[in-house]
Amino acid sequence: MSTLYIGVMSGTSLDGVDAVLADFSNGVRVLGHQALPFEPALRQAFLQLNQSGPDELHRAALAANALAKVYAQAVRQLLLDANVPASDVAAVGAHGQTVRHQPTQHDGTGYSLQINNPSLLAELTAMRVVADFRSRDIAAGGQGAPLVPAFHQHFFAEPGCTVAVLNIGGISNLSVLAPQHVSGFDCGPGNALLDHWCQQHTGQAFDKDGAWAATGSCHPALLSLFLSEPFLHQPPPKSTGRDLFRVDWLNAHLEKFDGLSAVDIQATLTAFTAQVCVNDLQRHSPGATRLLVCGGGAYNRYLMQLLQQGLPDLTVSTTEAAGLPPLQVEATAFAWLARQTCLNLPGNLPAVTGAHGPRVLGGIYPA
Repeated sequence: MSTLYIGVMSGTSLDGVDAVLADFSNGVRVLGHQALPFEPALRQAFLQLNQSGPDELHRAALAANALAKVYAQAVRQLLLDANVPASDVAAVGAHGQTVRHQPTQHDGTGYSLQINNPSLLAELTAMRVVADFRSRDIAAGGQGAPLVPAFHQHFFAEPGCTVAVLNIGGISNLSVLAPQHVSGFDCGPGNALLDHWCQQHTGQAFDKDGAWAATGSCHPALLSLFLSEPFLHQPPPKSTGRDLFRVDWLNAHLEKFDGLSAVDIQATLTAFTAQVCVNDLQRHSPGATRLLVCGGGAYNRYLMQLLQQGLPDLTVSTTEAAGLPPLQVEATAFAWLARQTCLNLPGNLPAVTGAHGPRVLGGIYPA
Protein backbone atom coordinates (compact mmCIF):
# COMPACT_ATOMS: atom_id res chain seq x y z
CA MET A 1 0.00 0.00 0.00
CA SER A 2 1.14 3.53 -0.76
CA THR A 3 2.56 5.61 2.08
CA LEU A 4 0.96 8.81 0.72
CA TYR A 5 -2.21 10.08 2.39
CA ILE A 6 -4.24 13.27 2.18
CA GLY A 7 -5.92 14.88 5.17
CA VAL A 8 -8.71 17.42 4.75
CA MET A 9 -9.95 19.44 7.71
CA SER A 10 -12.55 22.14 8.25
CA GLY A 11 -12.88 23.07 11.90
CA THR A 12 -15.17 24.97 14.23
CA SER A 13 -13.55 28.27 13.25
CA LEU A 14 -15.52 27.91 9.97
CA ASP A 15 -12.90 29.86 8.03
CA GLY A 16 -12.38 27.24 5.34
CA VAL A 17 -10.57 24.04 4.42
CA ASP A 18 -6.99 22.96 5.04
CA ALA A 19 -5.63 19.99 3.09
CA VAL A 20 -2.23 18.34 3.22
CA LEU A 21 -0.47 15.62 1.27
CA ALA A 22 1.71 13.63 3.65
CA ASP A 23 4.26 10.86 3.18
CA PHE A 24 4.49 8.35 6.04
CA SER A 25 7.29 6.21 4.59
CA ASN A 26 9.82 7.55 7.10
CA GLY A 27 8.13 9.40 9.93
CA VAL A 28 5.85 12.19 8.70
CA ARG A 29 6.73 14.50 5.83
CA VAL A 30 4.27 17.05 4.43
CA LEU A 31 4.63 17.30 0.65
CA GLY A 32 2.03 19.99 0.08
CA HIS A 33 -0.62 22.18 1.71
CA GLN A 34 -3.73 23.88 0.35
CA ALA A 35 -6.04 26.34 2.12
CA LEU A 36 -9.39 27.29 0.59
CA PRO A 37 -11.76 29.77 2.23
CA PHE A 38 -15.47 29.05 2.55
CA GLU A 39 -17.87 31.08 0.47
CA PRO A 40 -19.94 33.26 2.84
CA ALA A 41 -23.15 31.40 1.97
CA LEU A 42 -21.66 28.01 2.92
CA ARG A 43 -20.22 29.39 6.14
CA GLN A 44 -23.62 30.82 7.03
CA ALA A 45 -25.30 27.51 6.22
CA PHE A 46 -23.04 25.70 8.68
CA LEU A 47 -23.56 28.35 11.35
CA GLN A 48 -27.32 27.98 11.01
CA LEU A 49 -27.03 24.19 11.32
CA ASN A 50 -25.38 24.64 14.72
CA GLN A 51 -28.87 25.06 16.15
CA SER A 52 -32.37 23.80 15.44
CA GLY A 53 -34.29 25.32 12.53
CA PRO A 54 -36.71 24.53 9.71
CA ASP A 55 -35.88 21.98 7.01
CA GLU A 56 -32.62 20.94 8.69
CA LEU A 57 -32.23 17.61 6.88
CA HIS A 58 -32.58 19.23 3.46
CA ARG A 59 -30.18 22.05 4.29
CA ALA A 60 -27.67 19.65 5.84
CA ALA A 61 -27.69 17.41 2.76
CA LEU A 62 -27.03 20.33 0.41
CA ALA A 63 -24.30 21.69 2.70
CA ALA A 64 -22.67 18.24 2.68
CA ASN A 65 -22.63 18.25 -1.12
CA ALA A 66 -21.16 21.74 -1.22
CA LEU A 67 -18.47 20.81 1.32
CA ALA A 68 -17.49 17.68 -0.61
CA LYS A 69 -17.00 19.85 -3.71
CA VAL A 70 -14.71 22.25 -1.80
CA TYR A 71 -12.80 19.26 -0.41
CA ALA A 72 -12.43 17.85 -3.94
CA GLN A 73 -11.16 21.18 -5.22
CA ALA A 74 -8.53 21.28 -2.45
CA VAL A 75 -7.46 17.69 -3.19
CA ARG A 76 -7.14 18.30 -6.94
CA GLN A 77 -5.05 21.43 -6.40
CA LEU A 78 -2.87 19.64 -3.87
CA LEU A 79 -2.13 16.81 -6.32
CA LEU A 80 -1.53 19.23 -9.18
CA ASP A 81 0.96 21.32 -7.20
CA ALA A 82 2.82 18.24 -5.96
CA ASN A 83 2.73 16.57 -9.39
CA VAL A 84 1.36 13.40 -7.80
CA PRO A 85 -1.33 11.31 -9.55
CA ALA A 86 -4.42 10.41 -7.52
CA SER A 87 -3.63 6.72 -7.99
CA ASP A 88 -0.43 7.15 -5.93
CA VAL A 89 -2.39 8.18 -2.81
CA ALA A 90 -3.69 5.47 -0.49
CA ALA A 91 -6.64 7.46 0.87
CA VAL A 92 -8.11 10.83 1.73
CA GLY A 93 -9.04 11.41 5.37
CA ALA A 94 -12.01 13.82 5.31
CA HIS A 95 -13.14 15.11 8.67
CA GLY A 96 -16.34 16.90 7.63
CA GLN A 97 -17.85 19.97 9.32
CA THR A 98 -19.01 19.55 12.90
CA VAL A 99 -22.42 21.14 13.44
CA ARG A 100 -23.52 19.33 16.62
CA HIS A 101 -21.36 17.71 19.27
CA GLN A 102 -23.30 16.14 22.15
CA PRO A 103 -21.52 12.92 23.20
CA THR A 104 -22.91 10.87 26.12
CA GLN A 105 -25.97 13.15 26.28
CA HIS A 106 -29.70 12.44 25.88
CA ASP A 107 -29.69 8.62 25.77
CA GLY A 108 -26.32 7.94 27.40
CA THR A 109 -24.58 7.52 24.02
CA GLY A 110 -25.19 10.87 22.38
CA TYR A 111 -23.69 11.80 19.05
CA SER A 112 -21.31 14.03 17.13
CA LEU A 113 -22.47 15.12 13.70
CA GLN A 114 -19.99 16.03 10.97
CA ILE A 115 -21.67 17.24 7.79
CA ASN A 116 -19.96 15.50 4.87
CA ASN A 117 -20.63 13.49 1.71
CA PRO A 118 -17.68 11.09 1.44
CA SER A 119 -19.36 9.16 -1.37
CA LEU A 120 -19.46 12.31 -3.48
CA LEU A 121 -15.85 13.12 -2.55
CA ALA A 122 -14.77 9.62 -3.64
CA GLU A 123 -16.67 10.07 -6.90
CA LEU A 124 -15.21 13.51 -7.62
CA THR A 125 -11.61 12.53 -6.86
CA ALA A 126 -11.62 8.85 -7.91
CA MET A 127 -9.86 8.19 -4.58
CA ARG A 128 -10.55 6.11 -1.50
CA VAL A 129 -12.02 8.25 1.28
CA VAL A 130 -12.01 7.65 5.03
CA ALA A 131 -14.62 9.63 6.97
CA ASP A 132 -16.89 9.64 10.05
CA PHE A 133 -13.98 9.31 12.48
CA ARG A 134 -15.79 10.24 15.68
CA SER A 135 -18.82 7.93 15.73
CA ARG A 136 -17.01 4.72 16.68
CA ASP A 137 -15.32 6.30 19.69
CA ILE A 138 -18.70 7.62 20.86
CA ALA A 139 -20.27 4.19 20.30
CA ALA A 140 -17.53 2.83 22.60
CA GLY A 141 -18.55 5.24 25.36
CA GLY A 142 -16.11 8.04 24.48
CA GLN A 143 -16.41 11.72 23.72
CA GLY A 144 -15.35 11.28 20.10
CA ALA A 145 -12.95 14.16 20.72
CA PRO A 146 -10.32 15.29 20.77
CA LEU A 147 -8.82 12.79 18.33
CA VAL A 148 -5.65 14.70 17.50
CA PRO A 149 -3.69 13.84 20.70
CA ALA A 150 -2.85 10.42 19.23
CA PHE A 151 -1.18 12.15 16.30
CA HIS A 152 0.41 14.74 18.58
CA GLN A 153 2.00 11.88 20.49
CA HIS A 154 3.27 10.37 17.23
CA PHE A 155 4.78 13.64 15.96
CA PHE A 156 5.61 15.95 18.88
CA ALA A 157 6.48 13.72 21.86
CA GLU A 158 10.03 14.07 23.18
CA PRO A 159 11.82 11.38 25.23
CA GLY A 160 12.22 12.18 28.90
CA CYS A 161 10.18 15.39 29.04
CA THR A 162 6.57 16.57 29.01
CA VAL A 163 5.44 18.57 25.99
CA ALA A 164 2.04 20.25 25.80
CA VAL A 165 0.36 20.92 22.45
CA LEU A 166 -2.42 23.49 22.35
CA ASN A 167 -4.66 23.70 19.31
CA ILE A 168 -6.53 26.99 19.13
CA GLY A 169 -9.13 26.70 16.42
CA GLY A 170 -12.76 27.64 16.96
CA ILE A 171 -12.47 25.63 20.17
CA SER A 172 -9.19 25.15 22.05
CA ASN A 173 -7.93 21.70 22.97
CA LEU A 174 -4.87 20.54 24.85
CA SER A 175 -2.66 17.46 24.53
CA VAL A 176 -0.24 16.65 27.35
CA LEU A 177 2.53 14.35 26.10
CA ALA A 178 4.26 12.97 29.18
CA PRO A 179 6.87 10.18 28.94
CA GLN A 180 4.56 7.50 30.35
CA HIS A 181 1.13 8.94 29.68
CA VAL A 182 -0.82 11.04 27.17
CA SER A 183 -3.89 13.05 28.09
CA GLY A 184 -6.00 15.51 26.17
CA PHE A 185 -9.31 17.36 26.27
CA ASP A 186 -11.13 20.44 25.05
CA CYS A 187 -10.33 23.51 27.13
CA GLY A 188 -13.09 25.84 25.95
CA PRO A 189 -13.49 28.58 23.34
CA GLY A 190 -10.64 29.36 21.00
CA ASN A 191 -11.27 31.72 18.09
CA ALA A 192 -15.01 31.20 17.63
CA LEU A 193 -16.25 33.99 19.90
CA LEU A 194 -13.29 36.25 19.05
CA ASP A 195 -13.98 35.98 15.33
CA HIS A 196 -17.71 36.55 15.77
CA TRP A 197 -17.23 39.70 17.84
CA CYS A 198 -14.56 41.06 15.49
CA GLN A 199 -16.72 40.43 12.41
CA GLN A 200 -19.72 42.06 14.03
CA HIS A 201 -17.92 45.23 15.12
CA THR A 202 -15.13 45.75 12.56
CA GLY A 203 -16.34 43.89 9.49
CA GLN A 204 -13.12 41.84 9.51
CA ALA A 205 -13.29 38.03 9.60
CA PHE A 206 -10.76 37.89 12.45
CA ASP A 207 -8.62 40.13 14.63
CA LYS A 208 -5.31 40.00 12.76
CA ASP A 209 -2.42 39.54 15.21
CA GLY A 210 -4.87 40.40 18.00
CA ALA A 211 -4.10 44.03 17.18
CA TRP A 212 -7.62 45.29 17.90
CA ALA A 213 -7.87 43.45 21.22
CA ALA A 214 -4.46 44.81 22.23
CA THR A 215 -5.82 48.37 22.08
CA GLY A 216 -8.58 47.55 24.58
CA SER A 217 -8.64 46.73 28.27
CA CYS A 218 -9.72 43.48 29.87
CA HIS A 219 -12.72 43.92 32.16
CA PRO A 220 -12.07 41.82 35.31
CA ALA A 221 -15.72 41.32 36.31
CA LEU A 222 -16.73 40.16 32.83
CA LEU A 223 -13.70 37.87 32.63
CA SER A 224 -14.65 36.38 36.00
CA LEU A 225 -18.19 35.76 34.75
CA PHE A 226 -16.88 34.03 31.61
CA LEU A 227 -14.59 31.86 33.74
CA SER A 228 -17.50 30.72 35.92
CA GLU A 229 -18.86 28.57 33.06
CA PRO A 230 -19.39 25.07 34.59
CA PHE A 231 -17.83 23.22 31.63
CA LEU A 232 -14.47 24.83 32.40
CA HIS A 233 -14.42 23.19 35.83
CA GLN A 234 -15.37 19.67 34.73
CA PRO A 235 -12.59 17.07 34.92
CA PRO A 236 -11.46 15.34 31.71
CA PRO A 237 -12.38 13.52 29.58
CA LYS A 238 -14.48 16.32 28.16
CA SER A 239 -15.19 17.98 24.84
CA THR A 240 -17.30 20.86 23.64
CA GLY A 241 -18.18 22.95 20.60
CA ARG A 242 -20.47 25.65 19.28
CA ASP A 243 -23.35 23.81 20.96
CA LEU A 244 -22.21 25.60 24.14
CA PHE A 245 -19.85 28.44 23.18
CA ARG A 246 -22.02 30.22 20.64
CA VAL A 247 -23.44 33.71 20.15
CA ASP A 248 -26.36 33.11 22.53
CA TRP A 249 -23.92 32.18 25.30
CA LEU A 250 -21.91 35.35 24.73
CA ASN A 251 -24.94 37.64 24.56
CA ALA A 252 -26.37 36.22 27.79
CA HIS A 253 -23.09 36.99 29.59
CA LEU A 254 -22.95 40.52 28.16
CA GLU A 255 -26.42 41.53 29.33
CA LYS A 256 -25.10 42.99 32.60
CA PHE A 257 -22.30 44.92 30.88
CA ASP A 258 -24.13 47.33 28.58
CA GLY A 259 -21.62 50.14 29.04
CA LEU A 260 -18.55 48.26 27.84
CA SER A 261 -16.96 49.25 24.54
CA ALA A 262 -16.67 46.70 21.75
CA VAL A 263 -12.86 46.78 21.89
CA ASP A 264 -12.80 46.14 25.65
CA ILE A 265 -15.07 43.14 25.12
CA GLN A 266 -12.68 41.86 22.44
CA ALA A 267 -9.78 42.32 24.86
CA THR A 268 -11.72 40.43 27.54
CA LEU A 269 -12.62 37.60 25.16
CA THR A 270 -8.95 37.26 24.19
CA ALA A 271 -7.95 37.18 27.86
CA PHE A 272 -10.68 34.59 28.42
CA THR A 273 -9.35 32.24 25.73
CA ALA A 274 -5.81 32.63 27.10
CA GLN A 275 -6.79 32.19 30.76
CA VAL A 276 -8.82 29.05 30.13
CA CYS A 277 -5.79 27.46 28.45
CA VAL A 278 -3.39 28.68 31.15
CA ASN A 279 -5.63 27.30 33.90
CA ASP A 280 -5.84 23.89 32.24
CA LEU A 281 -2.10 23.73 31.67
CA GLN A 282 -1.40 24.57 35.30
CA ARG A 283 -4.03 22.10 36.50
CA HIS A 284 -3.29 19.15 34.23
CA SER A 285 0.28 19.61 32.99
CA PRO A 286 2.37 20.90 35.89
CA GLY A 287 5.50 19.12 34.64
CA ALA A 288 5.46 20.53 31.12
CA THR A 289 8.49 22.52 30.01
CA ARG A 290 7.34 23.39 26.50
CA LEU A 291 4.05 24.54 24.97
CA LEU A 292 3.55 24.20 21.21
CA VAL A 293 0.59 26.11 19.78
CA CYS A 294 -1.18 25.30 16.51
CA GLY A 295 -4.37 26.34 14.76
CA GLY A 296 -5.27 29.86 13.69
CA GLY A 297 -4.80 31.16 17.23
CA ALA A 298 -1.06 30.56 16.89
CA TYR A 299 -0.96 33.61 14.59
CA ASN A 300 -2.68 35.87 17.12
CA ARG A 301 0.38 37.62 18.56
CA TYR A 302 -1.50 39.23 21.41
CA LEU A 303 -3.02 35.89 22.44
CA MET A 304 0.42 34.25 22.30
CA GLN A 305 1.82 37.04 24.51
CA LEU A 306 -0.94 36.43 27.07
CA LEU A 307 -0.16 32.70 27.07
CA GLN A 308 3.53 33.36 27.68
CA GLN A 309 2.75 35.86 30.44
CA GLY A 310 0.47 33.34 32.13
CA LEU A 311 3.03 30.54 31.79
CA PRO A 312 6.39 32.17 32.60
CA ASP A 313 8.07 28.82 33.33
CA LEU A 314 7.25 27.34 29.92
CA THR A 315 8.71 28.03 26.51
CA VAL A 316 5.73 29.02 24.37
CA SER A 317 6.12 28.75 20.59
CA THR A 318 4.15 27.62 17.57
CA THR A 319 4.42 24.08 16.21
CA GLU A 320 6.56 25.51 13.40
CA ALA A 321 9.45 25.24 15.88
CA ALA A 322 8.86 21.48 16.00
CA GLY A 323 8.67 21.03 12.25
CA LEU A 324 4.99 21.45 11.37
CA PRO A 325 3.34 24.82 10.59
CA PRO A 326 0.29 25.60 12.76
CA LEU A 327 -2.28 25.46 9.97
CA GLN A 328 -1.06 22.05 8.78
CA VAL A 329 -1.28 20.15 12.06
CA GLU A 330 -4.94 19.13 12.10
CA ALA A 331 -5.10 18.21 8.42
CA THR A 332 -1.94 16.11 8.84
CA ALA A 333 -3.57 14.47 11.86
CA PHE A 334 -6.50 13.35 9.72
CA ALA A 335 -4.16 12.04 7.03
CA TRP A 336 -2.53 10.01 9.82
CA LEU A 337 -5.92 8.88 11.15
CA ALA A 338 -6.92 7.76 7.64
CA ARG A 339 -3.71 5.73 7.50
CA GLN A 340 -4.51 4.14 10.87
CA THR A 341 -7.93 3.12 9.56
CA CYS A 342 -6.57 1.69 6.31
CA LEU A 343 -3.99 -0.32 8.28
CA ASN A 344 -6.71 -1.54 10.68
CA LEU A 345 -5.01 0.24 13.60
CA PRO A 346 -6.67 2.22 16.42
CA GLY A 347 -6.93 5.98 16.05
CA ASN A 348 -8.25 6.98 19.46
CA LEU A 349 -6.64 7.19 22.88
CA PRO A 350 -9.09 5.88 25.51
CA ALA A 351 -7.34 7.91 28.23
CA VAL A 352 -8.21 11.03 26.23
CA THR A 353 -11.73 10.35 24.97
CA GLY A 354 -12.99 8.06 27.73
CA ALA A 355 -13.81 5.23 25.30
CA HIS A 356 -13.89 1.66 26.61
CA GLY A 357 -10.77 0.81 24.62
CA PRO A 358 -8.75 1.45 21.45
CA ARG A 359 -10.88 1.44 18.31
CA VAL A 360 -10.32 1.57 14.56
CA LEU A 361 -12.08 4.77 13.55
CA GLY A 362 -14.02 5.81 10.49
CA GLY A 363 -15.66 4.24 7.48
CA ILE A 364 -13.97 3.56 4.14
CA TYR A 365 -15.54 4.69 0.87
CA PRO A 366 -13.77 2.98 -2.06
CA ALA A 367 -12.52 4.93 -5.06
